[in-house]
Amino acid sequence: MLPRSRNSSLIAVIDDDISVRESVESLLKSVGFKVNTYSSAEEFMGSPRLDAADCLILDVRLDGMSGPDLQRELKAGGRSIPIVFVTAHETEALRERMMADGAIDCLLKPFNDDALLSAVDIALSTRG
Repeated sequence: MLPRSRNSSLIAVIDDDISVRESVESLLKSVGFKVNTYSSAEEFMGSPRLDAADCLILDVRLDGMSGPDLQRELKAGGRSIPIVFVTAHETEALRERMMADGAIDCLLKPFNDDALLSAVDIALSTRG
């Protein structure tokens, strides 16, 4: 059982690929999540919803600040938002580094809907 219901959880999707943002947003909304989307880490960092996000779905490679850079920035600012990384360029070394730095998961694009939803549910359970 999740500590928060899907209806009260806000997921931030940060990806510079509009088709990924739209498809992930549609999937998450279809199962009851609230979703905000951002095309860059900088856009997310400047958002008034920054501290409202319960989980991030974050692309590793973004224009400007990368996903791992955003992860470090959030940690440095004392924010502990669970992160599910997504990437089209995964290597085992990259995945291990993301996980060692606290990521919930690192999914290879194109990822399975069930794998993403499972990772989000795990992320929310760690948020408590």
